Amino acid sequence: MYTSERHSLTPDLLVMAYRAGFFPMAESREGPLAWFSPDPRAIIPLETFRISRSLRRAVQKGTFTIRVDSVFEQVMRACAEREETWISEEIIEAYTALYRLGFAHSVECWQGDRLAGGLYGVGIGAAFFGESMFSRTRDASKVALVHLVVRLRARGFLLLDTQFLTPHLERFGALEIPRSRYMALLTKAVTAVTCFSDPSVALSQEVRE
Repeated sequence: MYTSERHSLTPDLLVMAYRAGFFPMAESREGPLAWFSPDPRAIIPLETFRISRSLRRAVQKGTFTIRVDSVFEQVMRACAEREETWISEEIIEAYTALYRLGFAHSVECWQGDRLAGGLYGVGIGAAFFGESMFSRTRDASKVALVHLVVRLRARGFLLLDTQFLTPHLERFGALEIPRSRYMALLTKAVTAVTCFSDPSVALSQEVRE
């Protein structure tokens, strides 16, 4: 479900839209924006998130150094490095502004000085809305997702929204729920109080199946 009605993509509009269950995507790298609120909606329940044994070993091996919010715009541009993308320059500029206000975040996998993979999304209250991920090295985006879930669990997040269901996300336990149920979860999550970047919360190193 979407509307292509034109609006200036500001941080205030983005936060309002996410709170209402909508998110924007561009039709192409230089195309106009459309607003979406899928029914059904895909989420990854944080309590049933699962990973394969091989990915568990990759995480425990410590191949990557994990950083958070160190190169947000670089992560966005890396996610857009594909033949067809919905991440337009307008999207990048708007979400970078949202990042500066503390609502958008990146989880990054580094190998030395090289950005090997990562993901970005939006955090409002105890809801995290995953937007996109990329890999330049095997398993890098998957490892970033594992670290994201560990962080969300440690900080008491209630909702990890993935928007659409893909076979890749299904492997981690993603599922579709009716929009009515999603909106109930969303309302509870965005009104809860937590902080994605709270340094006082110690992160668990536990990686579950």
